Amino acid sequence: MTVKSNEDYERQRNKRVAGMRSVLDYAMGVMIIFVGVFLIVRHQFDLALNKRFPPDTIDILLGALFVIYGGWRIYRGYKKNYFK
Repeated sequence: MTVKSNEDYERQRNKRVAGMRSVLDYAMGVMIIFVGVFLIVRHQFDLALNKRFPPDTIDILLGALFVIYGGWRIYRGYKKNYFK
């Protein structure tokens, strides 16, 4: 293998890995945001979980952190700065 073809292989491999990690970041970001939104608004639903563990301010704070972290995961998937 020449140096040029080796560099091309590495570039293509990094592009594939970045694409797969980007998809993973999008999917995980969306799921984390859904969990955060659920924690924020769960007091509005009549769930057995609410009767056993009543919602409080910790749920809202944790939900807000989940939404922020999920947004950051989506942003990281958009930027694709994995190898820099």
